[in-house]
Amino acid sequence: MNFVECHEEPIHIPGYIQSFGYLIGIDAGSHTITFFSRNIEDIFRVENAEQLFDRKLTDFPEIFRSVIDSDLYTSIHDFTKRENETHFDKVFISGKEYHFSILRSGKHIFLEFEAVQENPNKRISNKYDNFYVIDNEKELWEQLLSTLSKIVNYDRMMVYKFMMDGSGKVIAEKRDENMESYLGLHYPESDIPKQARDLYLKKRKRIFSNVYSETVPLISRTDENIDLTFVGSRGMSPVHGQYVKNSGASSSFSVSIIIDDYLWGLVTCQNSEAKHIDLEDRVQAGIFTALASNAYSSFKSKNELNYRLELNERASQLKAEFLKHNNLFDSLADNKGKIRKLPEADGLVIISDGEPVTVGTVPERETIDRIAHWALENTKESMYVSRTFLKDYGEELELTENAAGIIIYFIERSKKEMLIWFRKEFSEHINWAGNPERKLGVFLQNGEEKHIISPRTSFHLFTENIKGNSKRWNSRDISSVQAVRDVILETSHKQYNAIKALNNELRKVNEELDSFSYTISHDLGTPLTVMKLNAQMLLSNFEKTEKNRNKLTSIVEEIDNMAEMMHDVLELSRAKHSEIELERLQPANTILKISENAKITFESPKSEIIIKECPEVLADKTMLHQVFLNVINNAVKYSSHRDEPKVEIWGTEEGGNIVYRISDNGIGIPQEEKHKMFKIFNRMDNAKKFKGNGVGLSIVHRIMKRIGGNVEYDSNKEGTCFILTFKKP
Repeated sequence: MNFVECHEEPIHIPGYIQSFGYLIGIDAGSHTITFFSRNIEDIFRVENAEQLFDRKLTDFPEIFRSVIDSDLYTSIHDFTKRENETHFDKVFISGKEYHFSILRSGKHIFLEFEAVQENPNKRISNKYDNFYVIDNEKELWEQLLSTLSKIVNYDRMMVYKFMMDGSGKVIAEKRDENMESYLGLHYPESDIPKQARDLYLKKRKRIFSNVYSETVPLISRTDENIDLTFVGSRGMSPVHGQYVKNSGASSSFSVSIIIDDYLWGLVTCQNSEAKHIDLEDRVQAGIFTALASNAYSSFKSKNELNYRLELNERASQLKAEFLKHNNLFDSLADNKGKIRKLPEADGLVIISDGEPVTVGTVPERETIDRIAHWALENTKESMYVSRTFLKDYGEELELTENAAGIIIYFIERSKKEMLIWFRKEFSEHINWAGNPERKLGVFLQNGEEKHIISPRTSFHLFTENIKGNSKRWNSRDISSVQAVRDVILETSHKQYNAIKALNNELRKVNEELDSFSYTISHDLGTPLTVMKLNAQMLLSNFEKTEKNRNKLTSIVEEIDNMAEMMHDVLELSRAKHSEIELERLQPANTILKISENAKITFESPKSEIIIKECPEVLADKTMLHQVFLNVINNAVKYSSHRDEPKVEIWGTEEGGNIVYRISDNGIGIPQEEKHKMFKIFNRMDNAKKFKGNGVGLSIVHRIMKRIGGNVEYDSNKEGTCFILTFKKP
């Protein structure tokens, strides 16, 4: 079987033209006639066309007088210096006016003729001047169709935009009221295959006046296939002709929308009856389309410039945040929320030698490991982008809907360091103009039977439901990832070396301070105990005046405060240096005991403490107790002055982690003080009336970092909710 794919059909060398045109081909060097269309006898008085071969037009002055005398022909040497550039004139042949076009392509010069037609309905307004003041894509293309309708006035006129895969979509439409709308419908790539799109880029206006008319063959002395790419009357392929007939049209006209030398789309027009558009009108339609295309390109460039400026500003802010840290992955982890949102992803994973850091909706840890391993083995570039990752590798990698689309950026491939952005599965519904499924058909070409993809016979709405894809990653998403890459490269290669040296010195000083704090906290415990005992003895034996008793009581209280502070500093040091052993823990009993004790400690028996679901977590047993002790004590303490104090505690599984929330209706955290919440000895102004020293939350923050978790909070005047994120066991 002789099979021809759609993209293989040789549509540029059909061997015939349409019946509205008349064509003569002459040799570019000798100017002798080498081929012509059979119908030239209809307009030129040629009794025996065979006699024209290898002769010049000037050899037949009585036949071609009007052509020979035209300015276009007399200056043929000048007009054909550049290839594929068409020049126009008008000539009278046998008393009738014709458009006369001339162009050189390869070794041939094409002389093309078609009858001049008047368009009594043509009304051109100044609306095309407004293309450049429209900053809305939909309005711009609708304005173009409105302008072209004064020239073309076909039953249906559409703006057809090409997608990245070669398929297309109707994004604007002007039609007769009794016609079915195609607006928003998609068309498969095979409707306008690659070689057709290539021709639209070269020959920007294409008309088929009557798909039912007989074609006119070219007559030549040789079997040469003559390239008619730039000929206005070039015949249509039998497949495309059948396609137009199947759509219910008898004629069609298209103008290419070229943006930045790229075939962005087409203005495509169809008419139920045969209808020819005059050459001048076709040229005019091309000019208006070019104006609209340039206007679209202009405002898209302006919007893109504004976006780039905004992206640069966000990148600069990110860079400033990065420079606050002495370690790249601390920078990434602390800014993970911002990095996730730059390409508008659902989730982000930061992978280094340690534990992955995640934010948003991401797959389970085991799935992340499989994806990272796959990426290292199967990709070569520094960036990998896919919106069909679930569809392509879902079964192989056991993916869920959270990993339908991904972008992977390798920070350093040799160290297995990377960022992975995720998008969830997007239920995509594509409305096609007819079933896009391809079927085989048979047609004759030069007497030979060939099999080719058959044109569709139905254009009725056909909805296709597509699974396994995410929303498309667009150019802005890619630019955002590249901006993150640039920030990483700039900060890690230049500033970090100097900052790292300084921070190494600072770390040594901090370690010495930690050691000193531990020693002082531990060693001062004994003398403080002796001081307290002596003060208590004096209090029992001293002269019992109110004044003396108050002084001694004050001494005892201050000793207690100092002891508590020393204890907390000791716990803070332990939280940083003590060994940790992560294990599967059930916090329910710990939470219950701490809650009961807190009500007693802060003399708040009316506090309502509601404990809901308490899922297991991965943590160190001692440190877990410290975390819940400090957070729950704070919740009970700072809500104890309310008329109806209330604390709620519950845990949930979120994105592969276990998240606990401890919510209270206490005094809240002022917005202006939120930036220093986890700093040691920090106490808010509205908390001064409560007992405390400002160390507890520093302990919580340090512990959560050490066990691979995180602590955050939300707060307002109605209370505070602390959010503890643990690893799922």
